[in-house]
Amino acid sequence: MFPLDVGLHAGANNVYGMLGFIMTAVCLPLMGLISMILFDGDYEQFFGRLGKNIGPFVIFLCMLIIGPLIALPRIVTLSHTMIAPFIPIPLLQDVQPFSSFIFAFIFLGITFLATFRENRIVDLLGKVISPLLLLSLIVIIVKGIFSAETMVASEVLPWDAFKINFMRGYETLDLLGGIFFSSIVIHILKNTIGGMVGMNRNRLAMIGLKAGALGVSLLALVYIGMSVLSMYHGHDLAGSGDLFRMIAFRILGNHGAFIIGTAVLMACFSTSIALSAVIADYFQVQVFKRHISYELALFIVLLLCVPLSTFGLDYVRELTGGPLVYIGYPALIVLTFCNLAFKTINFKPVKVPVALTFVVALVGYFCW
Repeated sequence: MFPLDVGLHAGANNVYGMLGFIMTAVCLPLMGLISMILFDGDYEQFFGRLGKNIGPFVIFLCMLIIGPLIALPRIVTLSHTMIAPFIPIPLLQDVQPFSSFIFAFIFLGITFLATFRENRIVDLLGKVISPLLLLSLIVIIVKGIFSAETMVASEVLPWDAFKINFMRGYETLDLLGGIFFSSIVIHILKNTIGGMVGMNRNRLAMIGLKAGALGVSLLALVYIGMSVLSMYHGHDLAGSGDLFRMIAFRILGNHGAFIIGTAVLMACFSTSIALSAVIADYFQVQVFKRHISYELALFIVLLLCVPLSTFGLDYVRELTGGPLVYIGYPALIVLTFCNLAFKTINFKPVKVPVALTFVVALVGYFCW
């Protein structure tokens, strides 16, 4: 959704737009991964440097943002917007909110079935969902590049394209996802391959770093490819949730519906599975103090996502571009780099830089 918007609006200045977008949507998550490796996958210690009371509160707020408050409902509504026309069931194609309600239950139900065995998540994502996602996207991107003709007209100057899309990268929430999902992956790595590498922290860190570098490289290539598609095939289209579906149909025609549907579903399920696992683990351990099972915590998390998932993609996207992201995200970026510096060069200040950044972002958001 977001890289398509970059290419559509930047046009001939797409290089500048993608440079800004990749800095915040790809490079920052990599920094988050490296930080979590240095903190041994312990996000409580990562945020705990803000203080005994502030740290847990920030973690709770982040879990709401990547869970029921923004990210998971956005995934569900995006999936409904793009997938419902392919489904030959009238109730899933009718007007809001009834069709969205049914779709949300189906989508979140499948997410539950794919996530309730926590130790199988990495295998499911790595061996099934991600390969299908990459294969379907490669087909669309390669076909789109070879059938490209004229670019859409650029709506912005180079510097504006960079600046706008640097900020657009915040809305992906990939830094948050990178920090929290890498935490659960690091713990799974310890449990599954720790014996093979002798639980050597440096070797485990190197394995995680290599995997992360490969992952963000593939992510960057996909983002660039998607922006190129909209740059050449987005004529007369407006930025919207179903932009990918419309562009993909222009490239593949009606016979490509299966490939388009596969790409959309794999992209959405991979994200919903990863985030649901992280939030369910947090709810079980921190909120309910292990008094309930992981499966029940997962069920509660997904159930909390249903109400907002019926409001439609446009409404959820407005929440994404609100103060929670544009005020909180800069502070999270500064926290990440302060923690990196703390672990590498023993740079100890963290509360003051984060607080100053939060105040500047707060003033900037409401005054500028």
